[in-house]
Amino acid sequence: MSVLIGILLIVASIVMIVTVLLQSSERSGLGAVSGAAETFFGKNKARGMEAKLALATKISATVFVALSVLMMFVG
Repeated sequence: MSVLIGILLIVASIVMIVTVLLQSSERSGLGAVSGAAETFFGKNKARGMEAKLALATKISATVFVALSVLMMFVG
């Protein structure tokens, strides 16, 4: 059981890494700290492929955390 969870944990982490790396950066360096960049709740919402990558990142992160907690109890 712990081997299966470990394999799923590795797959979830690889999917999360790939989806984060495929996303384009929306920040402009240190300007984001001072408020020069667009806020999180800005008018330009991600559409198309960016939205799918953001959703895949959220799902893989949730699966990763859930599997990590499950691995703690099983292993």
